[in-house]
Amino acid sequence: MKWSELCIHTTNEAIEPISNILHEAGASGVVIEDAQELMKERETYMGEIYELNPEDYPEEGVYVKAYLPVNSFLGETVEEIKSAINNLLVHEIDIGRNTITISELNEEDWATAWKKYYKPVKISEKFTIIPTWEEYEPVSSDEIIMELDPGMAFGTGTHPTTVLSIQAIEQYIQPDDVVIDVGAGSGVLSIASILLGGKEVYAYDLDDIAVRSTTINAKLNQVEQHIHAKQNNLLDYVDFEADMIVANILAEVIVRFTDKAFENVKSGGYFITSGIIKNKRQDVKEDLERAGFEIEEINQMEDWTCIIAKKP
Repeated sequence: MKWSELCIHTTNEAIEPISNILHEAGASGVVIEDAQELMKERETYMGEIYELNPEDYPEEGVYVKAYLPVNSFLGETVEEIKSAINNLLVHEIDIGRNTITISELNEEDWATAWKKYYKPVKISEKFTIIPTWEEYEPVSSDEIIMELDPGMAFGTGTHPTTVLSIQAIEQYIQPDDVVIDVGAGSGVLSIASILLGGKEVYAYDLDDIAVRSTTINAKLNQVEQHIHAKQNNLLDYVDFEADMIVANILAEVIVRFTDKAFENVKSGGYFITSGIIKNKRQDVKEDLERAGFEIEEINQMEDWTCIIAKKP
């Protein structure tokens, strides 16, 4: 089978919504090529391997690449993708250049080439994320290993928004906490919550692919009995209180359910929000405070912000 590589030149802010559009369109995988990756100083003592070719990266902005089967519906699918991306402007999301190029490649090339982007990465004091095909030996007795299959959907858990979220969960979760993960994606935050001592997680996502991805990744990490993955829109019809709510989604979405989050988190509990581009940070902060939360901490990595809010 032949595959088409769809390459979209966009911005950091648009990575997650465009990735979601591509998955919904049937993409078999998404690769992010961020110009900022070339600037990072990397430590390799954890076993990570970095082989970045500058020619693969844009001079500025980000390439989001998706892989679609070449069939009679390809042209129609591409037009739907273009339309959905342009529609992001309605939500005041900066899509940058938004130039789209298409190239063909054979299935065997795609089946192996994309794996070069994913290696074991230590993302917090305790956590190392590894793709399923990599062998990795822990370097310390308290290191927590999370195994993911990036080929299913929603990335590898190493994006700054996810790293910030896991670092916050690691700091604030208590043994036997009940957690709600809003917009669970691949289930990374749900799995992290259990591995860090949480009792159970209710993982909600509107996308059925994300629900399946969460379920499969939970089984990979042997925590499936503690994670309840369900298709659901944000916190609609959720009628119980949790010790912690986590949401790694767009700022524009977070502000839609801050009141419901306040209702669904226990007094003294935390609402951890990430996926917030720097210029939207103040909007989210003010909305959390308006809903009744107290801002406990604000952390930043590159252009992304994570806000930890507490219910008095």
